[in-house]
Amino acid sequence: MRVAIVTESFPPDVNGVAHCALRTAEHLARRGHEPLVVAPAGPHDQEPGLDPCPVIRVPSLPLPGYPQVRVALPGRRTAAAIAAHRAELVHLASPFVLGFRGLAAATRLHIPAVAVYQTDLAGYAKTYLNAGESAAWRRIRAVHSAAARTLAPSSASAGALESHGVPRVHLWPRGVDSERFHPARRDAALRRELAPDGELIVGYVGRLAPEKHVELLAGLCEMPGIRVVVVGDGPSAPGLRAALPGAAFLGRRTGLELARLHASFDVFCHTGPFETFCQTVQEAMASGVPVVAPAAGGPLDLVAHGRTGLLVPPLDAAAVRAAVLFLLGDDRLRERYGSAARAAVADRTWEAVGDQLLGHYDQVLGEREAAAA
Repeated sequence: MRVAIVTESFPPDVNGVAHCALRTAEHLARRGHEPLVVAPAGPHDQEPGLDPCPVIRVPSLPLPGYPQVRVALPGRRTAAAIAAHRAELVHLASPFVLGFRGLAAATRLHIPAVAVYQTDLAGYAKTYLNAGESAAWRRIRAVHSAAARTLAPSSASAGALESHGVPRVHLWPRGVDSERFHPARRDAALRRELAPDGELIVGYVGRLAPEKHVELLAGLCEMPGIRVVVVGDGPSAPGLRAALPGAAFLGRRTGLELARLHASFDVFCHTGPFETFCQTVQEAMASGVPVVAPAAGGPLDLVAHGRTGLLVPPLDAAAVRAAVLFLLGDDRLRERYGSAARAAVADRTWEAVGDQLLGHYDQVLGEREAAAA
C-alpha cells in the first residue's frame, strides 16, 4: 500500500504530531508498505529525507502565536508529491492548514483520506486569543467531515468531535516505546544531581506555553523536601522561571536522557487541560511513575484515578498541590501506583497501535471499493 502522510508539524523530536506521523511511517515500512511524509519545512529541517521513508518539505511560515504549527505557503508541491507517489490513501496528521491542502489533493485525485485529530486548536484559540473557538471548530468540522474517516486519540476527543458535527469518528490511541520508557532507567546519580538534599522529585515534561499552565506547580516550590523539575522549552520559559522559584529547568531533552528523567521522578504532574491524548503522561506511566493530571481530555482515558495516579479538577492549583502531597507522603502507595501504571500501558506499543491503524486503512479502502461497485 502506498500512503502519503501529510503532517502539520515537524521535526518529530520536539513535536507530538510529527512524532506520531514518523512512527506511523516506520510501521508502514516495517509491514512492507510504501509511506511518504509531506511536512512543512522549518529553519532546521534542511536534510532531504528521513529513514525509513522519503520526506518532502513544503515551504512554510510559523503560525502566529503557535510556531510549532507551520502555515504552508501557496504552491503545488503537496499535490505533486502525493500524485508522484501514486498514493492509494492519504493520512492527514492533525489537519488544519497543510492538511487541508492534502485533503484537497486527495479529493482531486479521487483518493480516500484518513484524518487524525491530535491538537485541540479550539482550546488554543481560547488560550491565545480569548476568541476564535467557533471559527476553529468550523474549520475542524469542514476538514474532518470531508475525510473518509476521522481517528480520535481518546474518548473525550471523540465526544468533542461528534458533538460538533464531525461524522465517522473512530478511536485510535497512541503508542509508547515501553522499552525506552522503563522503570529500570531510574538513575540514582541523576536523582542526587537534581535533588542533592534527598528531596522527592515532582517532574513536568512538555512544551512551556500558556495552554500548559505549568504555573500551577508554584505552590509545590514552596514546600520543603520537594524539588520541582521542569523539562521542556517554549515561549513561557522566562515567566515560569520567575513563577517557580527553586525549580530546576532543564530545557529540551530527548532519547534515553529523557527516559532516565521520567523514570527518576517520584511523581509526574501534568497541568494542561487541552490534551487530546497526552503522550508525556503515557511515557511517565511506562516509566513506572504515578501521575497527577487534569480530569479533562486524554488523561481521562490514561489515568485510572486511585490506581495509577490521581485526576484533579482542571486549572485548580490547590487540588494539584494536594494530590501531589498525598502521593509524596506514602512511599508504598507511590510504588503501587507506579507498578499499576506500568502494567496499564506496557502493551500499548507502536507496533500494536500501528496494526490498529492498518485495520482502519483496510476498512476505508474496503468501503471505497464497495461504494464503487
